[in-house]
Formats: sequence, structure tokens, C-alpha cells
Amino acid sequence: MNTEETTVPAPPRSDRVEPLIAVRDLRTHYPARGRDRRGRPALCQAVDGVSFDIARGTSLGLVGESGCGKTTLGRTLLRLVEATAGQVTFDGTDVLSAVGARLRKLRRDMQIVFQDPYGSLNPRMNIVRIVEEPLVIHRIMPRPQRRALVLDLLERVGVPPSRADRYPHELSGGQRQRVSIARAIALRPQFLVCDEPVSALDVSIQAQILNLLGDLRREFALTYLFIAHDLAVVERFCERVAVMYLGRIVEIADAADLFTRPRHPYTMALLAAAPQPDPARRRHRVVLGGEPPSPFDPPPGCPFHPRCPFATMECHSVPPLLESRPGLAAGHAVACHRAAEALAWDHAGTATATAARRREEIPPSPLEEPA
Repeated sequence: MNTEETTVPAPPRSDRVEPLIAVRDLRTHYPARGRDRRGRPALCQAVDGVSFDIARGTSLGLVGESGCGKTTLGRTLLRLVEATAGQVTFDGTDVLSAVGARLRKLRRDMQIVFQDPYGSLNPRMNIVRIVEEPLVIHRIMPRPQRRALVLDLLERVGVPPSRADRYPHELSGGQRQRVSIARAIALRPQFLVCDEPVSALDVSIQAQILNLLGDLRREFALTYLFIAHDLAVVERFCERVAVMYLGRIVEIADAADLFTRPRHPYTMALLAAAPQPDPARRRHRVVLGGEPPSPFDPPPGCPFHPRCPFATMECHSVPPLLESRPGLAAGHAVACHRAAEALAWDHAGTATATAARRREEIPPSPLEEPA
């Protein structure tokens, strides 16, 4: 795949707020054994040319299949994983070139909540020491004052002070995730990456954690990158949503627009797979053929073309740009050569979609089956 330097335009935005996070043509490749189809050293192209903005005080949801690069993208933004190429700007500062004191300052302003709270908490440290650790590393306030701050943080996130001296294995999954959140906000960061923070929790606990994250966003003016599989959670929590496939963003839009008017066939398939709470509503099931291509040897052209019902020869050879198309709302961009043909492929199989097919004489997709 071509990884030569190119001029990458700024992605469309639905507002004029200056972004806190600006990402341009970000790539994260891992070396691997063997060689690809062209005889070159093999690379796992986990993130391959991603560009987006996150406005200050908002939440961007990132969705996609397992293995598409969501977690790698989040960790690359924070320099937990080093990028291969591209640019990440945080509040005007180039994150990827920062070193020394400047990188240390960025660490305070950019934090992460990991998916597995048990795996990310040191089992040999009690809860107070875990939450206190960032304050110790950055030398913030004397020890007696630090404990008072830690107890206040634990109370804010819903962990009783009586559990402050316990260890992670003595807490429930929800309590461990609350401790992870308390640790992440201890330094009063501006930006928080939430890597599937509720996927391992019961539904009732998920709602509590989401409410907590929403309250913290309002209280501390936080900006989120919210990585998740649950589309209902993303629709509720995020103002904007980006859909990722094989290391690339294939569609990005305001949440309300993307969930009601998706334009990429992959987005439509994801939405069709989401459970429908109304059993009386008639649906069509969208079945994608084949398996996702390997990031070690991605196909040329559009990465989705091996599974797309609209693919043409152009899709096989020319990578589509993530850009706004005719008929899309402001801030809505899609990477698809055949976005116009996909307009009538409604993920819910509604009468509106049927009427659109008749008006535009577009036949139903061969992958569309009655539920």
C-alpha cells in the first residue's frame, strides 16, 4: 500500500470551534515476519492514514469491528504507542515531536481509561496508592494533602472512603472501573481516551459509569475519544461518531445524522446488526460476505471492496478519500466511491428506502435479506 507523504486536507467539521485534538494522516505500522504480496517486509498496518478533529468539550465516538485499529489509534494519540507517520496536535502542541518537559506536560493533560480495569490496576497497591500515583510522579502537593485529594476523588466517582485502603481484587468490576476513572482525572486532564470503558460491565453498571463520565465532562470540561462496540452507548454519549474499518476512517458525522442517514455500506451493516427494541418494526438484515481483510496485507483500493455489494473496478484500484459528498449534512464525510448508489440502502428496511429505490430505480442489495 502506498504510504508516501501526501497533502491531507482538514476533515469537515460541523462547527467552527477550534479543535482541541487535530489528527492528520496518522499511521501506526508494526513490523512483522515474512514479506507481503509485493515481496516487501511485512507490516501490520493497524492505523493507516487517519484524519479527524475533536472540538474542545465534546465527545467523539469511535466504532468498528474488533481488530480494526481503534485501541491502537487511541494509544497512538497519547504516545503510548509510537506513530509511524502523520501529525497529532493537542491545543496547538505537536504531540509526536514532544520530548522532555513538554512531553511530561502533555502527559498531565492527556489520560486514558483502559478497557480492563483489573488488568490496568497494580494488584500490589491499594486504592489510595493507585489513585495517588500520578500525583507522586508529577510531584503535586505534599503527601498529607494528596491523601485528602484522593479521598475526595474517590467520593466523586462513587467509591466509599471505607474502601480506600483495599486492593483491586477486593472490589467489584464497577468499583474497579471507578478507581480507574479517579486515577485518570487526578491530574485534571483536558483530554480523556475511554477505551471501551463499559464493555466488561453489567448493563445497570454501564449506565452508572456513563452517567459518571457525563457528569465529569461537565464538571471538568473534559474532551473525550470514546471507543466502543455498543452503538446505543455511542449514540447516547457522543456528539460525533467516526466509523473505522481496517485502520481507516470510512465515515464521520454528527451522531444524530450518522444514525439516521448513514452513507457508507459498512456503517449501514453495523447499524443493521444492532438490536431493534421494537419487535413490531419491520427490518431487513444486512449480511456481509467474507471476512475482514488482514491488516498485514490489505487489499488495494477501497479496503471494504471485497465485502461491498456496490464495488466497481474503481473501488478495486483507487482508495476513496474521506470527504463530504453531495446531499450530505455539514460535517458529514464518507470514504466511498459509490455513496450515491448506497443512498437507498436503508439499514432498517423502511418504506422510505423502498420508495427511494423505486424513484431512483436502484435494485435491492443482494446482501439484504428479510429478518
